[in-house]
Amino acid sequence: MALPYVLTLIADRAHGPLNPAVVRTARDMLGGAAPIELSPGEAVDIPCPSPGPGAPGAAALRAAFAPHRVDAIFQRVRGRRKAVLIADMDSTIVANETLDDLAALAGCGEAVAAITQASMNGEIEFEDALRQRVALLKGRPATLLKRAWSETRINPDARTVVQTMRRHNARTALVSGGFTWFTARVAEACGFDEHHGNALTLSGDTLAGTLHAEILGPDAKRLHLERLAEERGVKLSATCAIGDGANDIPMLTMAGLGLAFHGKPRVRAVVERQINFTGLRTVLFAQGYPAASFVE
Repeated sequence: MALPYVLTLIADRAHGPLNPAVVRTARDMLGGAAPIELSPGEAVDIPCPSPGPGAPGAAALRAAFAPHRVDAIFQRVRGRRKAVLIADMDSTIVANETLDDLAALAGCGEAVAAITQASMNGEIEFEDALRQRVALLKGRPATLLKRAWSETRINPDARTVVQTMRRHNARTALVSGGFTWFTARVAEACGFDEHHGNALTLSGDTLAGTLHAEILGPDAKRLHLERLAEERGVKLSATCAIGDGANDIPMLTMAGLGLAFHGKPRVRAVVERQINFTGLRTVLFAQGYPAASFVE
């Protein structure tokens, strides 16, 4: 009979290959079976029995393998592959914080970055922080949007994650507290089925310093997750969400597979499954996809 749980180990390829000794340690900790290779020297699945009394939890597993720069994701085998993917944009699908970049070009970068950091750490309510930041852009030329986009870098394997999941009939959405001006372009570049964000108001050829629709914040991200699951005809357990900031917590904790991607401290404190050392390929490895099946 197949074992009901699986531990996926993923190595930071820039740091070196996955050490067989690490895999043996993981098997010993959980009483696991022989590893199943997902990517040579990079990722393995270790089938495991149901955790009994005293079995190491998620935090203990992360701590055990952190010195090796290995991410460890423990979960049930049943239902691993998800029918919905919902992803944050800034510092997740793209390497940038697009609002901070826009502000830097506008000459108010330090003030906006400080508010962003406080918001992502949960020190300021997201909606208040966004209004404060956008107000600082008032009167700046709208051409700064194009300049900020030219400096935006999509993270490695973002398109691979989206296209692989779409190949397997998943619905994919980019849902950001940032601006639709950027989400539209990132969604097109990666191939997301849909995108959502906040709409900047323009006054002629300048930024008006306001938003011209209801703010898309943490609750809206969660509601999009619920909607996507309903439209796809699946339970929330069949969804995957990925993000890094405090405004992502509601969707990350509700999704069947919520992954904190190089998350802020507040996010790591509450989200059990974390990508701390590796890249976006881990979203696919966590679902049991071997590298050979990735849509590159």
